[in-house]
Amino acid sequence: MFLSIDQVGKTFNGKGGDGFEVFSGIDLNIEENQFVSLLGPSGCGKSTLLSMVAGLEDVTSGAIRLEGEEIKKAGPDRGMVFQQPSLFPWLNVKENVLFPLKGHRSKKEAEERVDRFLQMVHLSRFKENYTHELSGGMQQRVAIARALAMDPKVLLMDEPFGALDEQTRHILHEELMKIWQETQKTILFVTHSIQEAIKLSDRVVVMGTRPGRIIADFAVDLPRPRKRDDERVIDLERKVMDLLEGEINKVLKEELHHEASY
Repeated sequence: MFLSIDQVGKTFNGKGGDGFEVFSGIDLNIEENQFVSLLGPSGCGKSTLLSMVAGLEDVTSGAIRLEGEEIKKAGPDRGMVFQQPSLFPWLNVKENVLFPLKGHRSKKEAEERVDRFLQMVHLSRFKENYTHELSGGMQQRVAIARALAMDPKVLLMDEPFGALDEQTRHILHEELMKIWQETQKTILFVTHSIQEAIKLSDRVVVMGTRPGRIIADFAVDLPRPRKRDDERVIDLERKVMDLLEGEINKVLKEELHHEASY
């Protein structure tokens, strides 16, 4: 299996030795070139799981492997795109994308890769601009180009379009699909949006909370581009929403019970 998450658990240790278990026993296998979305309510651990695949968070139990090699730290074989672009404001667009390549590629090869990916995200004519001169959507495209420039085996995306307006999200959805089809990268994508997950993904993995766990794994075997008024899309949205409503209601009941105990 290309990317395997095998019986993985995560516990954060608190003061006094108390621990908070985010999840345990997570099993997930992802094939090469797949686009997989993690979907679930706040607190289910989807962003934590993504950070563990990136090597930014330690695994408490189990193992995560990429092409058979256990992941224990961050590496260039995994590119990360966050909700906020995290760009360097003192560097221009080209320099931001070039930054992670320094020392890993020859100057000529690095600049060729930067030019290629800036062209792919339609920012070639803005390469001399600084990030504060760009819109939020353009900044996120710079972040995607920077992640792709390292030629990672897996692209990890943590709600990358969550802070953008609907029109900009729609445009970036279309661009991300073109990039994915052209590069054939494996993408693991975290989102709160059912519509976004179904529109983009080959699979939608639904996580529940308290305890965090995988409660469903839907194959989205529908031709692209996908339209929201397609009956098959509507039917899948309904199935996913039914699952999530149960999880959200469970959390609300627990919180109301907790408040009532005070």
